[in-house]
Amino acid sequence: MDERIIYIGLDVHKKTIAVALADESGRGEVYTHGQISNTPAALTRLSSKLSRNGSVLRFCYEAGPCGYGIQRQLAAAGHDCVVVAPSLIPRKPGDRIKTDRRDAINLAGLHRAGALTAVWIPDPAHEAIRDLVRARLAAVRSLRQARQQLSGFLLRHGCHYNRSAWTLMHRRWLAGLRFEQPAHHIVLEDCIATIEAATDRRDRLTAQIEVMLAAMPPNRALAPVVHALQALRGLALVAAATVIAELGDLTRFTNPRQLMAYLGLVPSEHSSGGTRRQAQIQGGVTKAPSVPISVRHSTG
Repeated sequence: MDERIIYIGLDVHKKTIAVALADESGRGEVYTHGQISNTPAALTRLSSKLSRNGSVLRFCYEAGPCGYGIQRQLAAAGHDCVVVAPSLIPRKPGDRIKTDRRDAINLAGLHRAGALTAVWIPDPAHEAIRDLVRARLAAVRSLRQARQQLSGFLLRHGCHYNRSAWTLMHRRWLAGLRFEQPAHHIVLEDCIATIEAATDRRDRLTAQIEVMLAAMPPNRALAPVVHALQALRGLALVAAATVIAELGDLTRFTNPRQLMAYLGLVPSEHSSGGTRRQAQIQGGVTKAPSVPISVRHSTG
């Protein structure tokens, strides 16, 4: 006797999860199952209840700020669960109503039809490196913003340094600035202190990236791949670590064309039929995946 397959769409939020079910037949109506709390215990009760009669459960939910915890919990329990790319979910042009219940129903129906594109799931160690790389990126942005604020302050008061900025000579020049108003000295000192703190944060995180890459388990080691990428011109440690942390497992791409399509580094095109009337058929890069990529899920 064939097992019954139930496709389950989850619309995940911080505190709640809207649940919808779709039967494998493809003819049955997709219906809502209600709403549960976004807790491991509530998710365990849901999966136990739905699989009580021996049904095979296939979950799906959109990638978002809640992360991959739900996928890892369901996969550890033996259930199939995919995290789908929100930007690649088919949507009706005239659909103007969006609710949690409708989103869950839409996910369940599309999952049953095989119309969803799954994203690659990093294991916990890889996700930790990705978070570390993004933390350093945030530190670099904070440093850039602090420097821009100081430059704007100096420009308003007619202080110009006509050489390369942020060198040792530039810092000595900053220390020798004098203003008529005492409040301006306070602002200058605060800006310099903010820049120094942001610089220390950036350097500290940069050092930790190298330490954590070397400390990863042998079966999840990224250091050899990062080291190999640094052989390319212009790719140092931080850039190579960022590429690997964001792309994930490169072996899931069978050829360079798939990798370029995944990155969106393919030219856009607008043509119809066999006649080309436009002077410029191909435009700039799409900056979005142009073809679905088969992914290899990792349950961590």
